[in-house]
Amino acid sequence: MEISLALLLVLVAISDIIHLVQAQSQPGFISLDCGLPANEPSPYSESKTGLRFSSDSKFIQTGEIGRIQTNLENPLKPYTTLRYFPEGTRNCYNLPVDKGRKYLIKAWFRYGNYDGHDIKPMFDLYIGPNLWATVDMQNLDGNSTSEEILHVPSSDSLQICLVKNEGTTPFISSLELRPLGNNSYITQFGSLKLVSRGYYTTSKNYIRYPDDAYDRLWSRLSPSSSLTYISTTSDVSDGGNYNIPKAVGQKAAIPTNASLSLLIQWTPESSNDQYYVYLHLAEIQDLQANETREFSVFLDGNRLSDPIIPKKFEITSMQSLNPRTCGGEECSLKLTRTQRSTLPPLLNAFEIYRVIQFMQPETNETEVVALKSIQDTYKLIRINWQGDPCVPQHLMWDNLTCSNTTISRPPRVTSLNLSSIGLTGTIAAAIQNLTQLEKLDLSNNNLTGEVPKFLGNITPLLFMIARFHRNLSGNDLNGSIPQSLQSKGIELLLHGNPRLCQTKSCTKPQSKDFPVVIVATAASVIILIAVLVLVFVLVFRKKNQYTAMQALQMPPNMPAVVNIENANSHEPLNEIKRRMFTYSEVIKMTNNFQNSLGKGGFGMVYHGFVNGSKQVAVKVLSQSSTQGYKEFKAEVDLLLRVHHTNLVTLVGYSYEGDHLALIYEFLTNGDLKQHLTGKRSRPIINWSSRLGIALEAALGLEYLHMGCTPPMVHRDVKTANILLDDNFKAKLADFGLSRSFQSGIGYQDSTAIAGTPGYLDPEYNHLGRLGEKSDVYSFGIVLLEMITNQPVISQTSENSHITKWVSSKLICGDIIEIMDPNLRKDYDSNSAWRAVELAMSCANPSYSKRPSMSQVINELKECIMCENSRLSNNQGLESRAINIGLDSSVVPKAR
Repeated sequence: MEISLALLLVLVAISDIIHLVQAQSQPGFISLDCGLPANEPSPYSESKTGLRFSSDSKFIQTGEIGRIQTNLENPLKPYTTLRYFPEGTRNCYNLPVDKGRKYLIKAWFRYGNYDGHDIKPMFDLYIGPNLWATVDMQNLDGNSTSEEILHVPSSDSLQICLVKNEGTTPFISSLELRPLGNNSYITQFGSLKLVSRGYYTTSKNYIRYPDDAYDRLWSRLSPSSSLTYISTTSDVSDGGNYNIPKAVGQKAAIPTNASLSLLIQWTPESSNDQYYVYLHLAEIQDLQANETREFSVFLDGNRLSDPIIPKKFEITSMQSLNPRTCGGEECSLKLTRTQRSTLPPLLNAFEIYRVIQFMQPETNETEVVALKSIQDTYKLIRINWQGDPCVPQHLMWDNLTCSNTTISRPPRVTSLNLSSIGLTGTIAAAIQNLTQLEKLDLSNNNLTGEVPKFLGNITPLLFMIARFHRNLSGNDLNGSIPQSLQSKGIELLLHGNPRLCQTKSCTKPQSKDFPVVIVATAASVIILIAVLVLVFVLVFRKKNQYTAMQALQMPPNMPAVVNIENANSHEPLNEIKRRMFTYSEVIKMTNNFQNSLGKGGFGMVYHGFVNGSKQVAVKVLSQSSTQGYKEFKAEVDLLLRVHHTNLVTLVGYSYEGDHLALIYEFLTNGDLKQHLTGKRSRPIINWSSRLGIALEAALGLEYLHMGCTPPMVHRDVKTANILLDDNFKAKLADFGLSRSFQSGIGYQDSTAIAGTPGYLDPEYNHLGRLGEKSDVYSFGIVLLEMITNQPVISQTSENSHITKWVSSKLICGDIIEIMDPNLRKDYDSNSAWRAVELAMSCANPSYSKRPSMSQVINELKECIMCENSRLSNNQGLESRAINIGLDSSVVPKAR
């Protein structure tokens, strides 16, 4: 959005005393005067706004200082100096922020011919690893522009980077961050880039801080003959969460011709652009008893809300609940009076934002901190060691290699080369936090001290997957080699360290080993006895439990529930061993991997047989898998200790060397997604069966949320992870991303955001808040998919997300427009409507407004009862009625 800074000349002056008071009431504000010379005071109070500006020198280590030419100077001091970056491709500011807090971020650029070349630059602006905007000053009439975005940082450090893209020199005049209330500007996903913000006034003033507490800049909208501007001197209150300035609420516009609409138009950059529109309005005229002002809002002919009646002297902020796409080359927003209205529509101000989806995850935060610590330890000054270390790939730091990444999996550092750069001191302790580091080269430096043990601290299963390389040659290390590094799995280079002892004579005297051997032997005997006692107790307890179940005559179809008392419990040792298979057994059961069932994030899945008869599905880890050991371990840990009729059963697992495999029960009807899309010639599932599958999947989730101790959240609920047996009974699968959580609340997940795009809970994605209702959101998307058979994310439709598509159809009020046409109208409309309403409530963007899985189950049973009633009245139909006799109040408990 281009805003001429010269127009800010007319801001109303405020006395210096008031400014000083207001400067103290800017909590969380960051206002950087970029390029402020060291000999000028910092911080200082800007004379027109009272904002407290500081030098940017503490937040960036590169760049040079410039000042715009005197004849182009602006009386607003922060925009007369600038910082420009002739060296390096990417130069970045590192700013302290609150993770999960919504910020308004503004970057100002005033060229002012500071270099005397009179060549306006073009460059890219990044937030972390993602492109925010391209700053193109070459096509501007003036010398200044700005970019503004509403963004929620995913860590406690925010990086704003300027990147060369056309050979010209990037620069910046001012960088400003303003924390916002999290109850405003709520979106389903993505950040919001400002397109336009304006208010209707005959004044020539812009409004910003201190009149606007968030320092939003409200542009004056030019008068038009089609509009009549009105105003009031009465106080107008802000009745919402947007904290609209008083001066904005006191002014408004109405169509001069009362029968016409109030029109706002803008041109989208792309036909796929999605927008959020915010309208701020208050009735500021005294209406007569027979006068009514009521109007509807339409975007390209689609109604955004029910008819609106503005409140008297109180601002109502109306927002679109879902992002909207414009149908043509121009976006058209209309406020149109209703038939019963006697007065034309009214509007005080509006804001329009374009959705930007930042798809590239940042490098693992712990590893970024580790790299910064290594940089500080060795005082490394490298101009390209700025911004995110791994991404985007074309800006990756020198001498680093990183793992491949997806939207839900952040990149990890796998190789670090610091050879021959004059390092001194000991080997930096922060290296141990690069836990995926396969190759480390510290050769040909001046490092001293002992070789640390952590260089060999490798997770056992990861150790089997890759060969690790440690090059410490050509230094001045001393002492002996730690036992952890004396492994055939580690390639260790140590030559050129004359004081480093590499023989057995460096070990402790033999005489001291004797008591250690005695202690170790005694400990082993004690542990063995303890294990035998534990096995005996568990077998005895299991026998008693079985006897008790027989005495109670428990129904044979009751789901088996096995759980643990705490997160660190394990199954009995003999059970764990029973489920372990050798790699040769895996080869045999799959007939040397002859029959492939498909491919997932973990690797290929093969059909096989255990004991020559029991069918199984075998997932084999691919060497290029982005999941690997962590997900393998998580799935084994979970499925060894929890069992439910609607969770897929883990038959066993195998790991030998670099071979990892998970062995599951085989479900003959594949996954639900195949049946909806018709892949692999799967039959279309009728409506009653779909409701049954939804109920069974919900029961599996409810068990994870309420029957496990501690409770679990799946994190990757989707149609591809709902498997169907030969009777179309549903079972949840793929627990590699599952996490435990505190029951009843959402908590801040310290791990990387994980899940599948489209199914991912927007609050979890933005704020890192994880809980059982994160799964509820994903289940809502699954239910919408089952109802509509629409893609979750469409690259061709203007309604790119399935919730948007359903919302657009709900306006018409015709259930046939929403339901999967493959169902051929063979469903009870009441059942269908209830299912749609349930799915949309589950997919509510607000975590707190979603139902629990227990409530979902009860509502699904009501849907099934409606459908069963229809089936019982149609004797000729072959569709089966669904048994919903389960008592939802009886939740499986841990034992």
